[in-house]
Amino acid sequence: MSGLFDSFTLKQITLRNRIAASPMCQYQAKDGLITEWHLPHYAALARGGVGLVVVEATAVSPEGRITPGDLGLWGDAHTKGAAAIAKAIADAGAVPGIQLGHAGRKAGCTPPWEGGGPIASSDLQAWQPIAPSAVPLIAERPHVPRQMSLEDIQRVQQDFADAARRALAAGFQWLELHFAHGFLAQSFLSTHSNRRNDAYGGSLENRARFLVETVAAVRRVWPAHLPLTLRLGVVEFDGHDEVNLPESIQVLQWLQAEGVDLVDVGIGFSTLAPVPWAPNLLVDTAARVARETGLKTTTSWLITDAKDADRAVRENKVDLVMVARRLLDNPHWPRQAARELGVVEQVLPTPYAYWLQNWSPQPEPISIESCQELA
Repeated sequence: MSGLFDSFTLKQITLRNRIAASPMCQYQAKDGLITEWHLPHYAALARGGVGLVVVEATAVSPEGRITPGDLGLWGDAHTKGAAAIAKAIADAGAVPGIQLGHAGRKAGCTPPWEGGGPIASSDLQAWQPIAPSAVPLIAERPHVPRQMSLEDIQRVQQDFADAARRALAAGFQWLELHFAHGFLAQSFLSTHSNRRNDAYGGSLENRARFLVETVAAVRRVWPAHLPLTLRLGVVEFDGHDEVNLPESIQVLQWLQAEGVDLVDVGIGFSTLAPVPWAPNLLVDTAARVARETGLKTTTSWLITDAKDADRAVRENKVDLVMVARRLLDNPHWPRQAARELGVVEQVLPTPYAYWLQNWSPQPEPISIESCQELA
């Protein structure tokens, strides 16, 4: 029976434990390129002891950015910066992963701390988003996406494949496709946002076609020995999850046949339906997805307690846990979790672990034993 601090192997990649840093948008890039913010941010997350760091949603095209501050991999000029992030993560002892996405009708907005709404059309940074149908998320707002043509669909699928190729060249060893949160892939799947009457709309098979074809395109360039994963919103909390969840499970079975190895179980966010937030919100849902698909699973959403996280792994509800805000609050949370679980393991790198091994927050007399004592 595996616990939170046991290793986890997927394909030819082994994580040192079952704690992963979830993709967390920082909105600090410029034209998709990294800035001085990114390297220390990701190095700190990895240095804190997680087994996997998944870099924030990285746009596969300029139009696919959530905000102008999104990281990007739509051009070869982005590869150098991405490689620096991957190296910083690996040098700190974690496996470097990256999430690729296209925001669809949710693109072209301001960062959440600036309101998170659509960029004013008069702003030179503004652009019109694209989506399966010309259906805005908020009906009374003028941020209406352009319905994608068949040529648009093929182009975006190629964008995903090209970005995956660049991610590989940059040294990432774990790839996650962002098919959740009401972004482009999720909006193809959801009847709330997909009103098409061609091969990409209507039936579940048609609504899933964009996802299936995109995974197949990525699989052709992403090596079979490296994990190919995705985040999918399997529930919407819209009053119809008795249909949404079984449909999502069917779609995941199709995606598994195309080479997906693991699913990060998430929320659709295709509507403004209220979410019943609670600790460990989707752990049991992830367990059902695992049972009915055979896929490896993970999830996030308010997994903040070490014992809860360990229990979810030990009860085979998830294979690893994705941690987000908890790590922003304390990048060394894995050490705290290990102590709470009574795990005797050096989670932090030696230059930290040595000085902390007998340290207590309560002041104690210090014995000077060497000229290298910590100041």
